[in-house]
Amino acid sequence: MDLKLAGLTALVTGASRGIGRAVAEELAREGCHLHLASRSAADLETVRAGIAKEHKVKVQCHALDLGVSANIATLAKAAGDVDILVNNAGVTPSGELLKIDEKQWREGWELKLFGYINLTREIYGRMRARKNGVIINVIGVAGERPRQDYIAGTTGNAALMAFTRTLGGDSLEYGVRVVGVNPGQIETDRLRNRLGKIAQEQFGDKTRWKELLKNPMGQPQEIADLVAFLASPRASFISGTIVTADAGRAARHID
Repeated sequence: MDLKLAGLTALVTGASRGIGRAVAEELAREGCHLHLASRSAADLETVRAGIAKEHKVKVQCHALDLGVSANIATLAKAAGDVDILVNNAGVTPSGELLKIDEKQWREGWELKLFGYINLTREIYGRMRARKNGVIINVIGVAGERPRQDYIAGTTGNAALMAFTRTLGGDSLEYGVRVVGVNPGQIETDRLRNRLGKIAQEQFGDKTRWKELLKNPMGQPQEIADLVAFLASPRASFISGTIVTADAGRAARHID
C-alpha cells in the first residue's frame, strides 16, 4: 500500500531509540524528510547515519531536553513547517503514590505531559494556519488501564488521552488531524533493562528477563507501522481518537 507520505516532513521526538527510532526509520522508508529530537546527540547521530545509508531523505537532528519549556520553542522554530508531528519523548517514574515525591512527579510530567502539550501548541498553530497537518501522540496503555504501581504514568497518560480527543475532535475543521496511539508492552531497551534488574534479583541472571513476562510483548516496528498509517492520507477520516495496540490486554483487564 502506498501511504502517500513521500516528500512530506515529519518531526519525531524521543527518536534516538525504541519506538521513536522505529517510527523515524519507518517514515524515512516511506520517503519522509525528518527532524529528530532527543536528549542524546550521539544517539541521534547513530540514527541519522543509519537512515542516511538506506534512504535518500533529509535528516536533521536536534539534541534538546524537551522537559525544559524554553527548548520547545527552539525546536519548533528549527523544524519549521512540518507536515507530521509525532510526540513520543517521555519517561514517567514507576511506583505507587507514597513512593513518588513531588519532584519526581513534576519532572516526569514536564517531559511527557507538558512536553507533548507545549510542542503541540507550537506546531498545531502553524498547521492550522496552513489548514493541513497530522499530530500523533504516542501515549501508553496505562492511561486506559489504571495501575497503582505506575500512578504518575497512569494519570499523565489519561490526561494526554483526554487532550488528544478534545483537540482532535475539533481540529479537522481546520484541516488538521490529531490522533493518539496507546502501545502496550513493547520490547525496548527500557523494558529489557527494567526487567533485567528484576531477573538479576530473582534469578541471579539478568538474561532471564523474558521469564517475567505475563502477557504478549510487541515490537517497536509494529507501533511504527501503525503510526505511519495514521500519519498518512490513507487515515484521513481518523481524528480525535486513541488506537490501542496491546494484544487485547486492556480489554481483558488482567495483570
